[in-house]
Amino acid sequence: MPIVDPRTGEPLTDDIPAGENADAASLSGQNAEMIIDVDASNIQQLLETSMQVPVLLGCWAPGSEPCKTLMPVLEKLAREYQGTFILAKLNIDENQEIAGQLGVRSVPDVKLISQGGLVDHFQDALPEKQVREWLARYFPAPEEAPASPEDQAAEALAAGDAATARGIYQELVQQYPQHAPYQVELARALVADGQAEEARTLLDNLPPEERDAAPARGVRASIEFDEQAPSAEELAALAGRDDSEAHFKRALRQVADGDYEAGLDALLALVKRDRAYGDDAARRTLLQVFDALGADHPLTVAYRRKLFALLY
Repeated sequence: MPIVDPRTGEPLTDDIPAGENADAASLSGQNAEMIIDVDASNIQQLLETSMQVPVLLGCWAPGSEPCKTLMPVLEKLAREYQGTFILAKLNIDENQEIAGQLGVRSVPDVKLISQGGLVDHFQDALPEKQVREWLARYFPAPEEAPASPEDQAAEALAAGDAATARGIYQELVQQYPQHAPYQVELARALVADGQAEEARTLLDNLPPEERDAAPARGVRASIEFDEQAPSAEELAALAGRDDSEAHFKRALRQVADGDYEAGLDALLALVKRDRAYGDDAARRTLLQVFDALGADHPLTVAYRRKLFALLY
């Protein structure tokens, strides 16, 4: 049985033997299941259904570890989207001929099919957040979508619950060991949880291109801020002093404590007042804080502009 383009009636592939259960799955109209298994018995009906309902074709293999990570994510999202699309799972080990005709070379391979044609696809076990972002190009997000693990970790960190954030990223690193950004975020959570040396070791073991990128530099900068900032006793000894060293150390303490706006204000004032102090230490520290916050952080954007206006 050839797979036929439902738009033109022309064969898309060579003949594929029909399965014994050709009537086993009913995919049409309002009764379509959100998650189905696809094989030779229903591949043609699946393409015809895509004329009305988009189909996410997830090609997988039982022995593939990345597939074991990605397929539960796709199933979770299919349930959340409640019929916006159908998730069709193709086991390529059991359906090698179909997989070959559809151009599947490695798994996981996820194809978005609409109106009988391929709209887009991705390969590999993308993290859940990236899959959500990919789906958002084509479908409105569910109204009551749960927060992603990354968002939950960010909320925990913002609330001062570093242990919860650390636990979330430890699970994500275990699920996606090749996804370096999760290791960077785990290091960030470790720093917040008072485990700076463990965070430093994690960063040191990243691939060079990730180790030297801005996100990792930012976490490393936060470790250095805490190491360089004066202790409570040292801070008390600076009371009443109005020299550049005192202003710089107080700013470091503010940054290390997470009072970024006050610290940035103090560093910017020191650049204006005494740029030569510490071989331009205030300006260099501002750049480190920008790294620590990230290029898109509102404070980074605002204070980068202020620094540029002051210097030029």
